Amino acid sequence: MDRNQMQMHRQIANIRKSFFDQGYLDEQFVQLEELQDSSNPNFVEEVVTLFYRDSARFLYNLDQALEKRPLDFSRLDSLMHQFKGSSSSIGAKKVKIECTQFRDYCNARNAEGCKRTFQHVKKEYTTLKKKLEAYFQMARQAGPMETACRPR
Repeated sequence: MDRNQMQMHRQIANIRKSFFDQGYLDEQFVQLEELQDSSNPNFVEEVVTLFYRDSARFLYNLDQALEKRPLDFSRLDSLMHQFKGSSSSIGAKKVKIECTQFRDYCNARNAEGCKRTFQHVKKEYTTLKKKLEAYFQMARQAGPMETACRPR
């Protein structure tokens, strides 16, 4: 591995670490990484890509449900519960926290709280998506590590 590749891998490891330090990701992401191996070197990226593709439907349905009058808090809670589960599956910690807050507002039947928190959910979702897209792109450019152990 040449010097530039080593430097790029260090930079990728630092970016990854920052995701945890800043609370964007949790232990579930590490568990996904542990399932990745040489036979499926892009496993984590593929799972995250599927999450983002499938979650667009949840966000659309939530957006539509928030437009209806009167609000169906039970439906909103159910939709957000599903989205929270999907977010948890990739370790999207900040998204999951906002989903929990949204569900609390549903249980309190607080329409304004739901609307406001949904904006936070979308913001955290979009922020993480951009960060992970850049991270995976850089990881692809750097190529696989030539060592058996992955930096943590």
